[in-house]
Amino acid sequence: LSTKAGSRSVVAALVATAKRLNGRYERFLERTFPRFYVLYATFTRGVQALFLEVKEIRKIKSKMHQQRLSVHQLPYRDMERLRQILISLSCFGSQFRRDVIKAIPVGVIAIPPFANFLVIVLMYFFPRQLLIRYFWTPSQQVEFLDTYDAIRRDSYPQVVTNIALAARSLPEPQLQKRLQDLCGEVQRGSQPRVAELYAVRSLFSGSPLGLNKLQASHVKALSQVLFLTPHLPAFLLRHRLRSHVLEIRHLDRAMLRLGLGQLSEEELRAACYLRGLNSTHLGMSECRAWLEQWLGLSCKLQASEASLLANSMVLLSLNYL
Repeated sequence: LSTKAGSRSVVAALVATAKRLNGRYERFLERTFPRFYVLYATFTRGVQALFLEVKEIRKIKSKMHQQRLSVHQLPYRDMERLRQILISLSCFGSQFRRDVIKAIPVGVIAIPPFANFLVIVLMYFFPRQLLIRYFWTPSQQVEFLDTYDAIRRDSYPQVVTNIALAARSLPEPQLQKRLQDLCGEVQRGSQPRVAELYAVRSLFSGSPLGLNKLQASHVKALSQVLFLTPHLPAFLLRHRLRSHVLEIRHLDRAMLRLGLGQLSEEELRAACYLRGLNSTHLGMSECRAWLEQWLGLSCKLQASEASLLANSMVLLSLNYL
């Protein structure tokens, strides 16, 4: 017993010494090389955040197993944590899968002693291309989210054009005109009201605007809106698109149960961004107002009307503010 106690005290002393030396080293970096220190601190926080994320996911999976819960029975925050993993297992091209692919070489590089300096060099020269979001500085997070949003927004006009073209072949003249007018308003810079979108929901269940009936160009444009690769056969694109949109629909119901007032600023911004709105430069009140509109539509729609939800990611966000 005395030997074990002695071993533990030695280990504790070594840990305390290492922490003290590391603290001195960090203070030295902060004073002498402030720009390098920002990258070093970002890397350290990123490793800790990634470790905690994996730990939290294991706890959620254990909870699901013990209580025999499905994913859609989880609270909003737990469901959101698992969303990326579940999508990556069922579909190609998700953000989580890309993060994992990028994290593997970074993890291998960082294994040798002091190799984290090489990772910091990569952070300096190739942050968006080689590193996952955990290793981005706050300013880089805003910059890169803007970059990704600019890429997806290139497809927004194509989505509206495809809706307008499909509206020409609708059999009901009154609903056809209503949808064409709605698309015209959006193309002129207006944002449609939720009531206007809900009034045409029946058009998005069957041909030509149901998810299984959309033209290939329309499905490819919507895939880009959800950051999914458009370079797959049309039937695969439709399947993946439906899976992603229905997952967002389940998240919306869980969010409604939690209440928007319970979400932090970071959670509000992330929820808007996922649903098509670039929230990096919006205030909390603007994010909350937009999410209220979104939930007002999403939580009324049936699974068969998922196409309207996918297209509303563009219709509701293209001209917001």
